Amino acid sequence: MTAFDQHRRPFVVGVGGTTRAASSTERALSFALRGAQAAGARTRLFDGPFLHTLPHYAPEHKTLTDAQRELIDAVREADAIIIATPGYHGGVSGLVKNALDTLEELRADERPYLDGRAVGLIVTAYGWQAAGTVLTSLRSIVHALRGWPTPFGATVNTLETRFDSADSCSDPKVVAQLETVGAQAAEFALAFASHRAASHAASVDALAPVLKIANNK
Repeated sequence: MTAFDQHRRPFVVGVGGTTRAASSTERALSFALRGAQAAGARTRLFDGPFLHTLPHYAPEHKTLTDAQRELIDAVREADAIIIATPGYHGGVSGLVKNALDTLEELRADERPYLDGRAVGLIVTAYGWQAAGTVLTSLRSIVHALRGWPTPFGATVNTLETRFDSADSCSDPKVVAQLETVGAQAAEFALAFASHRAASHAASVDALAPVLKIANNK
């Protein structure tokens, strides 16, 4: 795939993992981010240990920690997000959900919450039942945040698939699926950016005659 032009490279932020460093969820997310990089994107990872430093989000607290601001600022800049969560008791982990709750601070932005951003989704679980249930739940959360879930979401059954290191996975098909999530996030980010640029250009062209008349008065 041809890489995007340097000045048009989308910025993709990965959010996910568990409290344990180098968890299967974190490694799955890293594979997806590499897929985004291969598609020409810049990436940044907020892993589980980082998310563990975030305090419980409380909207009544007006003072944010440095870690909260770091996450909020990165997502504000991002063109796309990739979220990876383990399936815990049929739901999104509290660690990841707290990070998503923190994005409430984007509510008053020009692009509130995840508006106009592609969002890739990954779920890891010790079995297939939780994987499918949590992926559906995660899509609903992204819709509530005004994001656009990518068509393909990856589920990883860690009972069958092992990540023995940051660069190794026991199932090449799983690697391909994770890379697809990343590539779609990057590609849709570029598509959204192109659409916004075209819409802006059309608006400028439409206003040109009006401005010309106003300037001639």
